[in-house]
Amino acid sequence: MNIGSMIKIKDLDTEMLDRAAGMLKAIAHPMRIAILSHLEDGNKLTVTEIHKLLNIEQSTTSHHLGILKDKGVLASERQGKNTFYYLKHNSLRNIVDCVSKCTVVK
Repeated sequence: MNIGSMIKIKDLDTEMLDRAAGMLKAIAHPMRIAILSHLEDGNKLTVTEIHKLLNIEQSTTSHHLGILKDKGVLASERQGKNTFYYLKHNSLRNIVDCVSKCTVVK
């Protein structure tokens, strides 16, 4: 997306603003930001892979993934016995990038 085609907040209707706020609320949790950081660059991971990467309980991982999926941040794809989670919109990685850059203490 180039600068000329970027949507401005003032151009969003109430429904779109509600969805955007819901997505941001879902992302606004340290563990969920960590999950998103592992799903950058088109990565697709299972619950098991994510829980091992983050060293948290599988049930906790599933809970966070469910919230992110419910709010439209993540999508999933079933392959055999496994369900792979990934960023629903590639541009969401910009949020993770922004958070990373904005939290660096100088």
